[in-house]
Amino acid sequence: MENKRAIKILTDLISLQTVNDRESQVADYLVDLFRNFDVQIERIEFAPQRDNLVMTVGKRGKMLGFSGHEDVVASGDLSQWQTPPFQGTQTVDRKLYGRGASDMKSGLAAMVVALLNLLESKQSLPGRVRLFATVGEETGEYGASQLVKLGYADDLAGMVIGEPSDLKVEVTHKGVIDYCVESTGKAAHSSTPEAGENAILPLVEFAQQAQQLFAQKQELDPVLGGLTHVISQIAGGEQINTVPAQASLCGNIRTIPAYPNEQIYQELDALIASLNQAGAHLKITYRYPEAPLPNQAHSALVQLAQQILQQDFQLSGELLAGTGATEASEYIKVANLPIIIVGPGNQETNHQVNEWVSVDNYLTACAFYQKLIWRFWANDKC
Repeated sequence: MENKRAIKILTDLISLQTVNDRESQVADYLVDLFRNFDVQIERIEFAPQRDNLVMTVGKRGKMLGFSGHEDVVASGDLSQWQTPPFQGTQTVDRKLYGRGASDMKSGLAAMVVALLNLLESKQSLPGRVRLFATVGEETGEYGASQLVKLGYADDLAGMVIGEPSDLKVEVTHKGVIDYCVESTGKAAHSSTPEAGENAILPLVEFAQQAQQLFAQKQELDPVLGGLTHVISQIAGGEQINTVPAQASLCGNIRTIPAYPNEQIYQELDALIASLNQAGAHLKITYRYPEAPLPNQAHSALVQLAQQILQQDFQLSGELLAGTGATEASEYIKVANLPIIIVGPGNQETNHQVNEWVSVDNYLTACAFYQKLIWRFWANDKC
C-alpha cells in the first residue's frame, strides 16, 4: 500500500468524532474498507451507535489477535488547538495532529493497514489474524470486556494491543481501582448539632484509616514499583449552618500484582463494615476496576517483537512498564494468553490539546505489524 493511502486511513479515522460514544462510525468505515475481501466480519453491539467490530483474516492455523479502541477523549479547550482536532492535519515536520492521533487511532489504523496489505498480497496464509476494534476503552474497557465474555479471544495464541508506546514494548502495567464512598447522616441546624448526624465525619475517619491501610503496603514490584492511593474527590453539605446529611469521597488506586484487586476490595469492604458497626452509614462502590498486567517479558511473543524491532527496523525494542491500565486487563482473563502492548504514538500528548503522532512512526508501525504477523505464524515457540 502506498504511504499516501495509509495516511489517509488514519486521517479518515481521526475525522470521526467518537468521543466516548458513537463508535459505530469507525465500525462502518472499517467494514467498508474490507468489503471486497474474504474476511469474516462480526459487529457486536454494546449499545445503540456503539458497535465493537471483530474481523478474522485467514481460515486455519494459529491466530494472532490485534486490539485497538475506536473511542477518544474529549478535545478540551478548542481555542488551544493549533489545528482542528477532528481533521487530521499533517505539518511540515511530519507530525499529524488531531484527537486520537496518538491515543490510539494511529495504532488501530496501522493494524488495519497491515491486514489490508496482507490481503492485497494474495499470498496463501498459513495462519489467522483477528482484529478487535472496541468501544469504551477510555471509560472502562467495557468493549474488550464484552468480547472476552463472549469468547472471541478464547482461541488466540497471542494478543497485540496498539496503545501508544513509541514502538517500544510494554510488558506490564499497574491495575486501577476507582472507588466512591457515600455517607448518609441526618440534617439539623448547626446551632443544635446533637439533633443531627454529620455525614462528613465518618468520611474523615475512613480517609484516615484508608491512608494508614495503604501506607502499610510496602512491597515493591521490581518493575512497576509500589501501590499508590490518592483521595481525589470529596463533597458534602448544603450550606454552612446546616449539619450535612449527605457526603461523598472518591479515590483512585493503582495496584500491582503483589496486592491484587480482589485483596483491595476485601480490605476496603472490611473497613467500611467496621465503621458502619461503629455507627456510620457508609456505602462503597467500585467503578471500572482493572487488574494489573503480570510481567510478560519472558514470553516468546515479547522476544519476537523485540527481535523484529531491533533487527528489521533498527529500533531499541526497549521493554516498558506502564502506570495506566489498558485493555490487557481484560484479555488476561483468557488463560495463558501472551500479551504485548506496542504501537505508534507517544505518551507526551495523550489526552492533551494538540495531540500528535509522527508520520514516520505510524508508517513504521504499519510495516512492523505486518512482519510480526508472518513471523508469528512461522515461530514454533509462539
